[in-house]
Amino acid sequence: MIGSRMKLAATLALPLVLGGCVSASEYAAKNAGFSSVEAKTAGAIGKQTVWVQNQQQARVVSDRVKSLIAKKTLDVETAVQVALLNNKGLQAAYADLGESAADAWQSTMLVNPTVSLGLTGIGTPGLEAFKTVEGMIASNILALATRERDIAIADTRFRQAQLNAALRTLQLAADTRRAWINAVAAWETVGQLNQAQAAADAASELAQKLGETGAMTKEGQAREHVFYAELAGQTAKARLTARLAKEELTRLMGLWGSDVDYQVPNRLPSLPKALVRRDLIEAAALQRRVDLQIAKLELEATAKSYNLTEATRYVTDLELLTGFETERELEDGDIKSETTGQGEVEFVIPIFDSGKARMRKAELAYMRAANLLAEKAVNVRSEARSAYQAYRANYDIARHYRNSVVPLRTKIEEESLLTYNAMITNTFELLADSRDKVNSILLAVNAKRDFWLAEANLAPAIYGGGAGAATGQTEVAAAAESGGGGH
Repeated sequence: MIGSRMKLAATLALPLVLGGCVSASEYAAKNAGFSSVEAKTAGAIGKQTVWVQNQQQARVVSDRVKSLIAKKTLDVETAVQVALLNNKGLQAAYADLGESAADAWQSTMLVNPTVSLGLTGIGTPGLEAFKTVEGMIASNILALATRERDIAIADTRFRQAQLNAALRTLQLAADTRRAWINAVAAWETVGQLNQAQAAADAASELAQKLGETGAMTKEGQAREHVFYAELAGQTAKARLTARLAKEELTRLMGLWGSDVDYQVPNRLPSLPKALVRRDLIEAAALQRRVDLQIAKLELEATAKSYNLTEATRYVTDLELLTGFETERELEDGDIKSETTGQGEVEFVIPIFDSGKARMRKAELAYMRAANLLAEKAVNVRSEARSAYQAYRANYDIARHYRNSVVPLRTKIEEESLLTYNAMITNTFELLADSRDKVNSILLAVNAKRDFWLAEANLAPAIYGGGAGAATGQTEVAAAAESGGGGH
């Protein structure tokens, strides 16, 4: 009897459990949403991204990384690819995507009903076991009524998580590219400082010999000696800066152990012959910036949450309770039982809380999201313009040093050497011209570095991932052992 009544109560509640089922296969997939991340990033960086979720995938990725760094001297594209495959922080961002997919999957599931069973009159004389049996199944009607809206909000958050993972991928690629440029520029400065130090050493020895013959005053000797001493200190400091720049690149690529023995080139690539035209860079940024798309989805999710708050303003909890009651009595020596069905509706009466405060908070959240989106649109256009202006200006500056300043300094040094050999000019002028040439070459290296950094910032300005971008004014002075192999 009891089993049949329980079955009856479950049948009554069945429409509440099965109503409005939605397929959750997309959210339940192991790589849920990752194909969207790959599609978003492929056009911007042209590199492979992998979401590692088991040991077999980890081994495949590890073997790929080892084959890439086996080249020893890494170019910028190889460094970016290694970072995208091996950076554990990026894998954590992909795990966040999986968690959001699980949340969206959970939103498609109905709230489990609550079942209660009560016994009274246990041990009553004359009855076998108990007097009354009560059973109840409670289903949250409000959760069913707002289910579609909950699913829509969760889906919007899931799409946001996809864009966040794509943004993290773009940012890692941009950071790695900038770190490689800084490291290589540092080692290029190394070569110039080492050459300058060798020349300063020779000048210091010459000054000492001239002083012994009386051809140079003690003041002149001290001037050459202090130049060599200062350059030695600058070289030592620059060597440390260069090593730290390489360590930053190592961290971004996620390398450790013997893998950190890789090298980077000693010289940045030459300036390109022509610039990339970006006449429509603002429009491209507005269309493709991932962080702007995230802000749009935030506004969409906030609007849906606002509608949900409005729908549940007065009634925040509404439950339907269905069940039965079986009562057993002893009459004329026979046990008789009677079962009756039950139904209740339980809800909160909004006497004290009318929901106005919650509505106000939802309204303010929507206004906040709308204003942040408008601000983001303004900033995106400005950042795109600034990136291209820096790209153009740094190219002109670097080309000016390459085509004008350094050739003129070289010409002055050559002419000074000729006149010195002809005894027209003295030693002081020759040494001064050599020092001036060293300074011009270092400025040219920094100008070339600033151009390549500006070029690396173009893609983040269009696609996103530019947070933490290095400024063109950051000083990267470095030195190390001379040689052309790399560091």
